[in-house]
Amino acid sequence: MSISPALRTLATYLAGEFDNREQAIADPAWYVHLRLWQRPVPHPLFGENSLVLFAEQASVVNLEQAYRPRLMELKAVTEPGEAGDRPPEFVVHYYMLEDPGAYRGAGRHPKLLEALTPTALERLPGCKLTVTRRSRADGSDEFSAVLPESARCCFSYEGQIRQVHLGFDVSADRLLSHDKGIDPETGKPLWGALLGPFEFRKLQDFAGELTP
Repeated sequence: MSISPALRTLATYLAGEFDNREQAIADPAWYVHLRLWQRPVPHPLFGENSLVLFAEQASVVNLEQAYRPRLMELKAVTEPGEAGDRPPEFVVHYYMLEDPGAYRGAGRHPKLLEALTPTALERLPGCKLTVTRRSRADGSDEFSAVLPESARCCFSYEGQIRQVHLGFDVSADRLLSHDKGIDPETGKPLWGALLGPFEFRKLQDFAGELTP
């Protein structure tokens, strides 16, 4: 299975440096001014049938202290949907880095990603988004990625169990992030998109770095 034009479009929309400046100015009590990098990994990590992005973010007041490093693997769906349902076209698998510090800052310094191998990653089994595509009135595409209702995206970090709710909507002109941290015991949201999604605009386009 080769990379379809639609999957490459999804990766193209996601690849870049993003900023939520307008939102942070309008509502600073709830939205930190963030910089988000989603950088293509410069070589195939999991074969020729997927595209992989390295993601991290930082407060604009301290760009050197990037956090939440993760890998996003974009793939076409191969399993059938439920009877009568239109299955999602793509999935996004999330991975943790075994040594996050070794790749901190790779959003700004992509050469750090050249040595990345699958053995440096841990796949997070409950952290898989299903992605659907819609056509907009102008003829372009829009993608929505959500966690299945029964999924719990949990992982161990610094000796504690962490849970996150993941999701995004992306088009050619904006990226909406629905990511939230969740208390795994109570299910209550702790941080992130508590009042609504973070609204990012692309400052730099990294689509030219996607693997052929």
